[in-house]
Amino acid sequence: MSALWRETQGVPGVHAGRLTIEDQMFDHLFRMSLDLNTILKDWPHENRAIKVRKVLGLDGRQKLQLRIDLGVLQMELTGRPDGLHPHGCESLLTYHQLRATRAKARNEDYALTPEQCAELQQEGIQYYHRYLSLFQIDDFHGVVRDTQRNLELFDFVDAHTERDELSWTLQQFRPYVLMMNTRAKASIFLGQGKFPEAIAEIRRGRDAIAEFFQKSNFPELAAKSSEIHFLEEWLNEVSAKRPRSKLELMESEMETAVAKELYERAAELRDAINQLKAAEARADVRHSAVNG
Repeated sequence: MSALWRETQGVPGVHAGRLTIEDQMFDHLFRMSLDLNTILKDWPHENRAIKVRKVLGLDGRQKLQLRIDLGVLQMELTGRPDGLHPHGCESLLTYHQLRATRAKARNEDYALTPEQCAELQQEGIQYYHRYLSLFQIDDFHGVVRDTQRNLELFDFVDAHTERDELSWTLQQFRPYVLMMNTRAKASIFLGQGKFPEAIAEIRRGRDAIAEFFQKSNFPELAAKSSEIHFLEEWLNEVSAKRPRSKLELMESEMETAVAKELYERAAELRDAINQLKAAEARADVRHSAVNG
C-alpha cells in the first residue's frame, strides 16, 4: 500500500480508502524517483569509457557522479566520499590516527585488527573511485589530495600491523597510486607550461615505484611494472615536446656554425653562452641564499 494513502472517510464525493487525483500524482512521482532508469537512460554506460559528471545536490552542494555498468556512484567532492563521519571524524583513517596518537602519548602500542584493516581498505576504495573520477575532469589538485591520502593510509596500516599479509593487501596498490599521484602533479606543471618541473616529477614518481619494488619481497616485479612502463613512455613524450631553452638554442646554433666553419659566429655564440651560464649560476646562488 502506498505511503501516500490517506483516510478519506466522510469526505463528500470520495470513497473511503481511495486516493484522490492529487495523491495518485504524488504517489506516481514518488515511485518514479526510486527507479534509477529515469536517470540512467539519459546517461548510458559505455564499455571501456569512464564517464564522470558534476551535479547539484539537494543540499545545494556539488556532487561527483561516476557512471558504472549497473548504475551511478555519487560522491562528495571533499571529506569522505560517502559524506559520513565515522565516530565523529572526517574519515575512519583520521579516527584511527587520533587513537594511535593518544596511545603513543601513553607509551602504548596501537595495533589494528584484521577487521579494522578491512574497514580501512574499504574506505580507501571510496577515495580511489573519487580520484579516478576527478582525474577524468582534470581536477588534478583533487587527485593529488586523494592519492596522497591513500598513500598515508598504506603507511599507517603498515606501521600498525605486524602481519605482512594485512599490510600487503594495501601495499600492492602503492605503485598504481604513486603513478596517479605523479600524473596529477606533472599535469599541473604541464598546465602551467613548466616542462622541466613536470619532467622532474615524472622521474621522481618512476623512481619511487622502482624503489618500492626493490624494498618489497618481489623486486623482480619492477621489470614487469605497467606503472613504470607508462611513466617512462610519458617521460619520453613530454621530453620530446619540451620547448628548448635559450641556452639550448644557442648551443645548437654554435654547433651548426662550427659544422659550417663559421668560426667567428661560433666564437660569438661561445662567449654569449658562457655569459648566460655565469648569469644563471649567480641567480642560483642568490636563490639558495634567499631560501636557505
